[in-house]
Amino acid sequence: MSEQIPQSEYRRLLLSGVPMIDLRAPVEFAKGAFPAAVNLPLMTDQEREAVGTRYKEQGQEAAIALGHELVHGPIKQARIDAWLEQVSRQPETLLYCFRGGLRSQLSQRWLAEAGIERPYIEGGYKGMRGFLIEQTDRIAEQAEVLILGGMTGCGKTDFLNDRQDGVDLEGIANHRGSSFGRRIEGQPSQIDFENQLAIALMHHEEANHRHLLLEDESRLIGRESIPLSLFESMSGAPRVMLEVDNDARIAQITKDYVTTMARDYQALDAEGGFAQFEQYLLGSLDRIRRRLGGALHQQLRDLMTQALTEQSCTGDVAAHRAWISLMLTHYYDPMYRYQLEKMTAPVLFQGPPEAVHQFLNERSA
Repeated sequence: MSEQIPQSEYRRLLLSGVPMIDLRAPVEFAKGAFPAAVNLPLMTDQEREAVGTRYKEQGQEAAIALGHELVHGPIKQARIDAWLEQVSRQPETLLYCFRGGLRSQLSQRWLAEAGIERPYIEGGYKGMRGFLIEQTDRIAEQAEVLILGGMTGCGKTDFLNDRQDGVDLEGIANHRGSSFGRRIEGQPSQIDFENQLAIALMHHEEANHRHLLLEDESRLIGRESIPLSLFESMSGAPRVMLEVDNDARIAQITKDYVTTMARDYQALDAEGGFAQFEQYLLGSLDRIRRRLGGALHQQLRDLMTQALTEQSCTGDVAAHRAWISLMLTHYYDPMYRYQLEKMTAPVLFQGPPEAVHQFLNERSA
């Protein structure tokens, strides 16, 4: 077995989801890593900081000496035991640090001394991160991007997830892309979002679809920013447009933002979950108060409060239809029509979901 996995293997490693031990300090890992990586650091944040300071002041040899001084005895053994436990669960596990340098080599040696030989990845995190950025830019330039559009509540995400030819940007961002779109689990770091997106784009490319179907998005999905190369490709790409009636739109929004969110909050906290759901819904409305205007905001808030009271007492969500309908009519639909007027990209097809599915299937045949 080779002691080092070359950079030429990056694509295979990232597409296969081979498990990896990320040896970087927790503060480095938190900024971004890879979906299959688990953080079992060689050094804690404090130890890494101390070694870095020693390196700047006295050079590499002194820094390495301090590292061995800080990580020895029971501390060293505990770190080795954590790596051994991971490898015992997933024997194919690989190692990486920031650049595939000293931390990888030292950890590999300690594992070998414990009787386990595992390779580390050449170039480490920095090399794989750069590779994924390059893949996103390349695919954004080469792919035949097709945008799925439609009015708020027409079920674009559900439609996209019923197909094999798309990539769900909102799913990767863990955000529904609207003022009410945040999810309980929160969003990944920007780097994690970009890394997961690049891998999803690579999987899509491997499947050899004719086009890359993406939902119509602004540059920001919650706090996540779509990479510029991809967003520029999306901006000029042709559209297919979903058309559904208002009743279906209201039902979709009720499912996404009322029924599902209330269930998720209550599953997390049986006693206080509904109160947290109320805070989420009212807080989402309050955050767009300035865009709504004071009078409309207050009207919507009153209707929403009444609906929440009814839901709390009886479990019935029907009263939410009133504020959802008003918000569509006076906020989302005018904004959508304004954006549609500015759009210069061609519309290839528009119709109900079944017809759009048929159009896309025939186009891919």
